[in-house]
Amino acid sequence: MNYLSPSILSADFCNLGRDIKLVEEAGAPYLHIDIMDGMFVPSISFGMPVFKCVKKCSGLFMDVHMMVEKPERYVEELIKLGADCVTIHVEACDCVEQTLKNIRALGAKAGIAINPETPVSEVLPYLGMLDMVLVMTVHPGFGGQKYIAACTDKIRQVRRAINGQYPDVKLEIDGGVGLDNLTMNLEAGADVIVAGSAVFNGDITKNVKDFLQLME
Repeated sequence: MNYLSPSILSADFCNLGRDIKLVEEAGAPYLHIDIMDGMFVPSISFGMPVFKCVKKCSGLFMDVHMMVEKPERYVEELIKLGADCVTIHVEACDCVEQTLKNIRALGAKAGIAINPETPVSEVLPYLGMLDMVLVMTVHPGFGGQKYIAACTDKIRQVRRAINGQYPDVKLEIDGGVGLDNLTMNLEAGADVIVAGSAVFNGDITKNVKDFLQLME
């Protein structure tokens, strides 16, 4: 089964509640929450107060992507606020194994993200502790970037790695995904699709439904 996870980083923050309601009513099952600290990535997005409000106004699966240094500092608070899955970057955490264990012990699903330049081998030792692998298909930190074509092979590599022993692990991709390259990425093995600009630019309801139709 495939899942659409609209990224609120591209939503209209003057009307964030409205935009979230539109994607939920259109049938999107997940909501992607990009938390950026201005250190691991150049941008600063939003933190706990905004996420707390988002959780109050939506019943969607909260797919929290931590683009922050030392993400272990914030895991417990995020889960208390309602994160259903917390994904940390392997490049940003010095205690990956313990942090993944903590996420699961606190009742959430655990994910690892890798940047475009990070080899797939970096995530392999943790597959047995994961619920999701996130392959970044742009350089993290900014919305609206162009999909990096070389990442398609990384998606295939991750899919091959998880298919054997860990079939329940989901494979998420994030960055530059639109209707024009969606099918290619699904065929490569992605089953959770993060889309920001492609969902929130224009007619949100139509965009979500167009995605979901192709993902059936």
